[in-house]
Amino acid sequence: MKTIFDNVSHGCSKLVTNSYSTSFSLASKMLSDTIRQDIYNIYGFVRFADEIVDTFHAYDKNELFDDFERQMYDAIDKKISLNPILNAFQETVHKYSIPAELYEAFMKSMRLDLHKSDYLTREEFKEYIYGSADVVGLMCLKVFVKGDILIYDELKESAMHLGSAFQKVNFLRDLKADYEGLNRSYFPDTDLNQLDEHSKLMIIEDIENDFELGLKGILRLPIEAKFGVYTAFIYYKKLLQKLKTTPSLELKNKRIRVSNYQKIGLLAKSYLDYRLRII
Repeated sequence: MKTIFDNVSHGCSKLVTNSYSTSFSLASKMLSDTIRQDIYNIYGFVRFADEIVDTFHAYDKNELFDDFERQMYDAIDKKISLNPILNAFQETVHKYSIPAELYEAFMKSMRLDLHKSDYLTREEFKEYIYGSADVVGLMCLKVFVKGDILIYDELKESAMHLGSAFQKVNFLRDLKADYEGLNRSYFPDTDLNQLDEHSKLMIIEDIENDFELGLKGILRLPIEAKFGVYTAFIYYKKLLQKLKTTPSLELKNKRIRVSNYQKIGLLAKSYLDYRLRII
């Protein structure tokens, strides 16, 4: 019975989410159970693609990525895959009519990570962010609005800004790992060898603008999604606050994080805001 296999596929996507990201996993649990699994399915897909380009250094990454991309198209075309992560993802793609442009743009940005180290212009950076983050937000938005095209179009810009904010915070948090471990420098017009407070604050100002525009969309999300997305928003805002108060030199030497204890406190805050209808 295919139902059993589909349930196994769903379980794999949920396991990937819970194993790789405590913050995203916590926020996902705050979503309605009517949409939660589909967000797991999207996360499992993007995580596996990202894992290929970031982690599998002892293997031929280009070959692995090419194979994963072929399997992705095959899964979507045939509506089934023996790769449980892709089997779950294709189900969500078809369920919400997620356009090919979104997951193709994502794969394009992930492929850049196989060979591109520096983003020297704002245009290059913007294109990379669109593919690596904005479209992930848009895929999730398709789920949040349950495929409603009118609401999707109204919230599209805000979802892109929120996706950008999350990704840029990740870049700032992971400066050391990206620059020293993967030899990547994402922020244009920024010399990471001489990162100073002015450069750091310019980056943070840009992220804060994305958060402000993203929040406008969160406030208009359907009830099934609002609390979960707001929980992620609160977490990333806290992380940005910690990055803002951390000296630039220290950012290059260690990974700043929000403790699990603090995450529970942020969850309580987001729930209180939600119950008091602040959001």
